[in-house]
Amino acid sequence: MKKSLLLLTATIALIAGARATTVIPPTFEQLVNQADLIFQGSVPEVRSVWSGEGAQRHIDSYVTFQIEEALKGVPGTSYTIRMLGGAVDGETMEVTDSPKFQVGDRDILFVEHNGEQFIPLVGINHGRFHVQHDGQTNRDIVTNGEGEPVRDVKKFGREEESVATTDAISPGEFKSAIQSQLSNHPER
Repeated sequence: MKKSLLLLTATIALIAGARATTVIPPTFEQLVNQADLIFQGSVPEVRSVWSGEGAQRHIDSYVTFQIEEALKGVPGTSYTIRMLGGAVDGETMEVTDSPKFQVGDRDILFVEHNGEQFIPLVGINHGRFHVQHDGQTNRDIVTNGEGEPVRDVKKFGREEESVATTDAISPGEFKSAIQSQLSNHPER
């Protein structure tokens, strides 16, 4: 009984904390160094299921990625992350400010502690970068978790607004910056 009450209390605290989560935006160095895996991939499947029993019942979503390029770690040819929240049979459980994935999305992800954290991305929504086609420049660009074009990785977690006049970076430029950061800190 004591164990069940403790588990119930921990689950309620986790869910309440997930709703009120405020994350300080990480720097680019923190994103790269804290990630267990960094990869670019596309989403062929998003599946939400009920998990747990009784008072600990909640919805988990499983987002599968077809790996296009591994930058840190070895994710294999496909990789699935588990996130708290989703929709099942008309019921929705949502974690505020968490990324929402859809089939067809192309992303560069900074993954940490998959299966252990309620959102297994460094800095929650800050660990997801969407690759999209920019019709104005007719090239692919990288956008952050808020849908804003990434312009300068050195400004992450700092004065990102001050670089608004520069062009958005391409996925290749972004991945090159990641590889450069990794080569500066090979022990991580």
